[in-house]
Amino acid sequence: MQHPPVTVAEAGEKIAELTGVRRKPTQVRSFLKRIGMKPRKVAAIPAKADVDAQKKFHDTVLQPNLQEAQNGSRALFFMDAAHFVLAPFLGIVWCFARLFIKAPSGRQRFNVLGALNAVTKEVVTVCNDTYITAQQVCQLLEKLRNLNPLKPISIVLDNARYQRCALVQECANRLKIELLFLPPYSPNLNLIERFWKFVKKQCLYSRYYPTFAEFKGAISTCIEQAPFQHKSALDSLLTPRFQTFPGVAA
Repeated sequence: MQHPPVTVAEAGEKIAELTGVRRKPTQVRSFLKRIGMKPRKVAAIPAKADVDAQKKFHDTVLQPNLQEAQNGSRALFFMDAAHFVLAPFLGIVWCFARLFIKAPSGRQRFNVLGALNAVTKEVVTVCNDTYITAQQVCQLLEKLRNLNPLKPISIVLDNARYQRCALVQECANRLKIELLFLPPYSPNLNLIERFWKFVKKQCLYSRYYPTFAEFKGAISTCIEQAPFQHKSALDSLLTPRFQTFPGVAA
């Protein structure tokens, strides 16, 4: 259905148009539920995303590597950088009156380049307060090879210039690490994107950190401890199932 009804009343009008039968709102709502419909928030995908290229990457590249990682014959990582700005992260909380939190001044930024292990859910990082460059990517590749000296390594990553440059390609070749570049505009196929959202919700939403050092410390601690303290939540959140888009409304 390209243009689903927005309201029960609209659905009722459509049913009447198609069948000639006019029903009350409660009957329409009950009917929609019986046939498997329910209110769902519309999600956005980048307009330039190539859904066919995403499906091909998912089926022919991602799934075979995931299977090897799950049977222990390969180490598979999902790489991406998160840029945490010292600013209010306003979330939703249960409370009797509206909650106000202090807004820190300044725009200091904590950059974390991370690689999420597809099986263990542990995250290996390289961090700084300036910019992520090809040098940081190479540092992370070195870390991953040192932690996995014998296994073949594959890394799923996007097409950021500092990740696709010659320096990184040469480093990956030297370390015998396979770089699996996603189709453009495909954050839905990068598992670590979900992890960054989890970190923000866990330690930043509706919280105030008076200093940049405390802000960085909270993020670093959350990333380090999450695979152990929040194992069940991450096992549910970071399942190797990926959203593809066989039909997208115009």
